[in-house]
Amino acid sequence: MIAALTGAGLSAAAGLNAFIPLLVVGLFARFTNFIELPQHLIWLESWPAIIISATLLGAELILDKIPGVDHVNDLIQSAVRPLVGGVIFAATSAATVIDQSSFWQENPLIGGIVGAVVAAVVHTAKAASRPAINAATGGTGAPLASFAEDATSVGLSFVAIFLPILVIGVFIAMGIAFYRIITTGRRRRERRALRAIETRMERDRAAEATGRSAWWRIRSKDKD
Repeated sequence: MIAALTGAGLSAAAGLNAFIPLLVVGLFARFTNFIELPQHLIWLESWPAIIISATLLGAELILDKIPGVDHVNDLIQSAVRPLVGGVIFAATSAATVIDQSSFWQENPLIGGIVGAVVAAVVHTAKAASRPAINAATGGTGAPLASFAEDATSVGLSFVAIFLPILVIGVFIAMGIAFYRIITTGRRRRERRALRAIETRMERDRAAEATGRSAWWRIRSKDKD
């Protein structure tokens, strides 16, 4: 149970930012005893892996805060984040020492699939919420949303390692937050569309009252 929560928490963090938990796992495995990587994933704590993770994290931190570019970045990360989530879940299977279970150690493929699914779900929710935030704020909310997602990824990574039982509560909070952002954005788009229709109808009524046709109707007739 503890190992599953640790892996799920780190995989969810990867769904927000793939390289934050990847770097955290690599550093903790290399310099502490909190994470003991299985032999087939020991490369995650190597210096080349840590340096590459840090470099990619730097690029991610910049690109994800630029309106428009963040959408392209999310499309690219649709493949990266689930992959990293699967690797991280499998890599943290050593945490089963805590609850005296060897299931995840003996079934790394299952762990990889579970991690990939968790990361994919979180990534999908993040990608769906970003257009709503950009539309509601004219793009100005993208950097703030990105900072919040990065902070959540960092916090969730540490919670998953040190207090994995709290991962459930974090999942619930994230689900509520994403749901409210997405539904609020959808309602705002619907209200804007409704206001546009009402504005056009008012122009039509004003044109009829003055005996003149709206300019777009005149052009339409001229084309015909």
